[in-house]
Amino acid sequence: MENLSTKDIVEKYGFKFTKSLGQNFLIDNSVLQDIVESADVGENDVVIEIGPGVGTLTRELLKKAKKVYAIELDSDLLPILTEELKEFNNFELIHKDALKVDFNEIIGEEKSVKVVANLPYYVTTPIIAKLLTEKYNFKSLTIMIQKEVGERISSAPNCKEYGSISLLVQYYCDVQVVRKVSATAFLPRPKVESIVIRLDKLSEPKVKVKDENLFFKIIRNSFNMRRKTLWNALKSLNLSKENMEVAFMKASIDPKRRGETLSIEEFGKLADCVHELL
Repeated sequence: MENLSTKDIVEKYGFKFTKSLGQNFLIDNSVLQDIVESADVGENDVVIEIGPGVGTLTRELLKKAKKVYAIELDSDLLPILTEELKEFNNFELIHKDALKVDFNEIIGEEKSVKVVANLPYYVTTPIIAKLLTEKYNFKSLTIMIQKEVGERISSAPNCKEYGSISLLVQYYCDVQVVRKVSATAFLPRPKVESIVIRLDKLSEPKVKVKDENLFFKIIRNSFNMRRKTLWNALKSLNLSKENMEVAFMKASIDPKRRGETLSIEEFGKLADCVHELL
């Protein structure tokens, strides 16, 4: 039986897109193949797909993976997915909001778990943050996201895209940009371009810090007030002037610099020096 395209499935079921759920389904087969290829899914891998839509990408993943768990919020898509993918016995559909899922319940004892997703733009950052900060045991995350967010995630110090999301992701993962994706690759067509990136989870975080919460608090403060110096950005830590001077001196960092100029290693060093004084 010939596989139906995304457009065909949408028409077959008379599916109506819900704008508030940020639904943009992939209709470009070359992008689909690039996602599957870059996710590098094999017969020993368990895949968690977030937002399967009408199941076009899911079908390709099911052909390769040991098992695919698809997490879908829209109840209108459940009968479509169940019908279109009924031939696969390695498919499990979970009707939930991905932001409220305990991924450990899915992962269990599995050794090789890969996350693949065409993420709705409005939940991209919260889902990435959840997957990384809640320390789930997955190997890689291959996602299609808004181009601007992808550029922020993969950026380095001293560029305007560099920010707290860059450092959060790069603390936990190696980042690889797979490809850019035109708005014409989707139905309905979004107003922005997209990008596919792959995040490979590091066995240890990029830098070793004494207090992760403090490390990320300093990063957030530095980028919340982007145009301010590090000295001003760190005032909210309630350190005395003398202790702030000591922290900057010990970290060998000029307090007149801005957060966007610091590497992840420098933020780590500064956080550890502040930690010693608290």
